[in-house]
Amino acid sequence: MKLLLINGPNLNMLGTREPEKYGSITLDEIETKLKEYAKSLSCELDVFQSNHEGDIIDKIQKSNSYDGVLINAGGYTHTSVAIRDAIASVKTPFVEVHMTNIHAREEFRHTSLLSGVCLAQVIGFKENSYFLALKGLVDYINK
Repeated sequence: MKLLLINGPNLNMLGTREPEKYGSITLDEIETKLKEYAKSLSCELDVFQSNHEGDIIDKIQKSNSYDGVLINAGGYTHTSVAIRDAIASVKTPFVEVHMTNIHAREEFRHTSLLSGVCLAQVIGFKENSYFLALKGLVDYINK
């Protein structure tokens, strides 16, 4: 099984960005641990991060070669109809991931434009959100 992880803007700053919300773990550390976990689930995980909306859309549009996708679109979650439309345009199942509970943050973060076109949403467990989402996606695909 081949899976993809897409991370959006500012996630490359994990480890130094708002450690009280996100902790001290870096994106590289999350990706390394997540790839190891994916192997234990008999999966291959590719990773992609961009601060640019168009690059994320291009990656989504090419995601049909994957069995499933995890996406943390960062701030684009709340603003990007274009990313939502890209997810809706492919047949690949997507799971939305957030390290923080977006519903417990600023009001403008309470709405996800992506959740309606994603299989599921895993939020609020810091880096563990990624692992929970990966396990859920693999279980869904294997059914």
